Amino acid sequence: MSADPLAARPEALQPILLRASQGEYGDCYRQHLFDQYKLAVEMADRVSARRMQANTFFLAVNTGLLTVFASLAKDKIISGFTGALPIIALVILCFVWWRIVRSYRQLNSGKFAVILELESLLPAAPYAAEWKALGEGKDPRRYLPLTHVENWVPRLFGLLYLLLLLAVLLGGQGSIADGG
Repeated sequence: MSADPLAARPEALQPILLRASQGEYGDCYRQHLFDQYKLAVEMADRVSARRMQANTFFLAVNTGLLTVFASLAKDKIISGFTGALPIIALVILCFVWWRIVRSYRQLNSGKFAVILELESLLPAAPYAAEWKALGEGKDPRRYLPLTHVENWVPRLFGLLYLLLLLAVLLGGQGSIADGG
């Protein structure tokens, strides 16, 4: 049902998802099923909100630190190996950011697989219809999932840090060769 290779396979979910048949459960089955569907949608929304908060935090931190370190490197305040250490730490921070984005993507993929499976038991399936309307994520001109874009932001910051690292190391060698 999903073009996302990280998504759970819906056919494997139904035996886990449905613990009891309507006959076994009783009169409240349909209402409780719908309540659980609403809760699953709400939780998926909360995960998306947390993901956006994490991205905002990392974007702000990285923008500020990149500006500071680029300015320090330009003014030759930091150079050489000791100047390189905090920049290497920032490359690691970008890797952590990228992993967090990937983890949120995996978590949401699982949540939406469950939501789509729950929709198969309800009279309407708005998420399944929306996914179908968007071409199931197969055509980026029709729909480009945000997580695909999000994955590039930490990588680009990491690349900028690597370029800054190169400038710091080369700047440090020049100042050492000049006797200082």
